[in-house]
Amino acid sequence: MPGVPAAPDMSSTQPRPVYVIGAGPGGLAVAAALRARGVRAVVVEKSDGVGASWRGHYARLHLHTTRRLSALPGLAIPRRFGRWVSRDDVVRYLEKYAEFHELELVTGVEVTRIERAPAAAGAGDGAGDGDGAAAGEGPGWLLHASGGRVLAGRAVVVATGFNHTPRLPDWPGRDTYTGALAHASAYRDPKPYEGRDVLVVGAGNTGAEIAVDLAEGGAARVRLAVRTAPHIVRRSTAGWPAQRTGILVRRLPVRLVDRLGALTAKVSVPDLTAYGLPRPESGLYSRVRQGAIPVQDVGLIAAVRAGTVEPVAAVEAFDGAEVVLADGSRITPDAVVAATGYRRGLEGLIGHLDVLDERGRPLAHGRRTPAQAPGLYFTGFTNPISGMFREMALDAEKIAKALARRLGVRAEARRAAAHLPDTGLRPVDPPA
Repeated sequence: MPGVPAAPDMSSTQPRPVYVIGAGPGGLAVAAALRARGVRAVVVEKSDGVGASWRGHYARLHLHTTRRLSALPGLAIPRRFGRWVSRDDVVRYLEKYAEFHELELVTGVEVTRIERAPAAAGAGDGAGDGDGAAAGEGPGWLLHASGGRVLAGRAVVVATGFNHTPRLPDWPGRDTYTGALAHASAYRDPKPYEGRDVLVVGAGNTGAEIAVDLAEGGAARVRLAVRTAPHIVRRSTAGWPAQRTGILVRRLPVRLVDRLGALTAKVSVPDLTAYGLPRPESGLYSRVRQGAIPVQDVGLIAAVRAGTVEPVAAVEAFDGAEVVLADGSRITPDAVVAATGYRRGLEGLIGHLDVLDERGRPLAHGRRTPAQAPGLYFTGFTNPISGMFREMALDAEKIAKALARRLGVRAEARRAAAHLPDTGLRPVDPPA
């Protein structure tokens, strides 16, 4: 095209790509940021398209963060999607994002295990590895994938998602329950529950919103089992989104933010104690640091006050048709939807590399790479109050900068809008 500089031939300097595992927002953002710096990135996705987890969410879902603060690097979210972007529009944006940045994307391939590549002569000592590797790059990584593939990469970015593997508690008597029991990951809309008595377990954002969706969608009765009373915040107050407050306070002392949160809650959120949902005893930011994000109100307050969603005690066990609650009471719902969270599901992939903590979370995140696994990066494994999309966008730029420096990508390559050859995924034999 006239006016567009010729793309440099980088096949001699970059024979091995950086592999990005997962084509969700985090993985796509990193791939785009790497490409902008002249680093070839190949995104490997086990499903048949980008944004697989978003496609599987319930229909009512919208981002709880604003459109302007949720865009990924290099492409704004269209204004027509509105301030709070819907599930379907998030998927459309991710599809457009991959197309706009001309990302190398391979679908239908699952990476099952990541290993350090055996060191070749001269690798990791500043002399390169004989395969075009830059000084300091080291021997790289091997990815074992479906179909018997073994892929050789210069570095790896794991972006398989915070909500990866549904977690369903092993409640006593669970197998004896005669009603319908499903994890929230299988919930799409309230139609199958019309006219039924439904218990939603878990008062996080997912459980709260599904309970409201059921109440508004024709369920005969909706109860919400609560183990620990959540902090509830207004998604927006006088046009000011809660996300902006989260950005402003996230680096302040925890005790100060706890006090500010308590004062704000007294002004903006009614006391629901009389309805079975008391104010939390622990501070808002203290809970965030423990991994519990506040519930964004998208109808829960009104539903609880109207009696269409009834808070009850936590689930302790099942007994045939009955559900036993922590206060000793027994109820007989027709169906139970368990909004009981997810696991990261990284143990099989990288558990042998000693890079996970006791809860299965990466020890390093963003631009930091584990000392025992240099060249292995993670994004999207935190749930910050400043917004997950926003933080993934920031992480993408930081990871790309760190990787470009690590791999010794030349300045002229970083300045070029590199159109790298699409060679696809070709299996390679592991070194002997």
